[in-house]
Amino acid sequence: MAIRTVTVIGAGVLGIQIALQTARHGFDVIAQDISDEALAKAREALDAIAAQMQADLKLGTMTSPPPARARLSLTTDLAQAVANADLVIEAVPENPQIKRDLYARLAPLMKDGAILATNSSTLLPSELAGATAQPDCFLALHFANHIWRHNIAEIMGHPGTDPAVRDEVQAFAKAIGMVPIVLEKEQPGYVLNSLLVPFLQAAAALLVDGVTAPQDVDKVWRIATGAPLGPFQIYDIVGLNTAWHISSAGGPKAQEFARLLKRDFLDKGKLGVASGAGFYTYS
Repeated sequence: MAIRTVTVIGAGVLGIQIALQTARHGFDVIAQDISDEALAKAREALDAIAAQMQADLKLGTMTSPPPARARLSLTTDLAQAVANADLVIEAVPENPQIKRDLYARLAPLMKDGAILATNSSTLLPSELAGATAQPDCFLALHFANHIWRHNIAEIMGHPGTDPAVRDEVQAFAKAIGMVPIVLEKEQPGYVLNSLLVPFLQAAAALLVDGVTAPQDVDKVWRIATGAPLGPFQIYDIVGLNTAWHISSAGGPKAQEFARLLKRDFLDKGKLGVASGAGFYTYS
């Protein structure tokens, strides 16, 4: 089945990026979220992301993403959003029960043969496949933030994924300007986070042990390696609420970092780039 229409469930910062990137490459896209308030935030994010995408890619005023906006609609109606979708990309919070509950709601709404992909960055498809109506049509399709610049798409099936479905998703990823990376077996954290998470955890340990300030950790990393960002700048981009959620489920050192995040940042409304303040302040 060729993918022509796509639905993204969860119109947060990354979900709306996926939706716009897909629409920009000629697909009809619906982005769905749970409330009018969430959609209002999504529209604001869409304006900012479209402008950033246009500047970064040096797109002319008569080229995409402006026409892409005509191919992208937003709704709170889940049934309407997925009724005709060939591919549904789930980008809801990184909570297994939230995802399973969503899949149960999707079961009677999606058409036979439609592909369901999770954008989860930590959960394995085999942990979630049993909650879907068509496990053979389910896999992971993981995107990184700033999707138009960091255009990697990690594709990871579970033992029951139909190989033809994996191939179709790989072709779709190429069609929307991504570099598809197919994982031959399930790997917690995929490739990107298998590399990134230990790096971030090492930085967190330096902070909770009082070794030096976050800004100095970042400075050392940037100067010594030539990397554009340090780990605490990355934490701000990922979102400190996401960092807190993941760290809370980790070992003693990670949980100490989670408590620090909650006390010094989350409880003060500092969520990172999204709120304008985290380890750094943003305009």
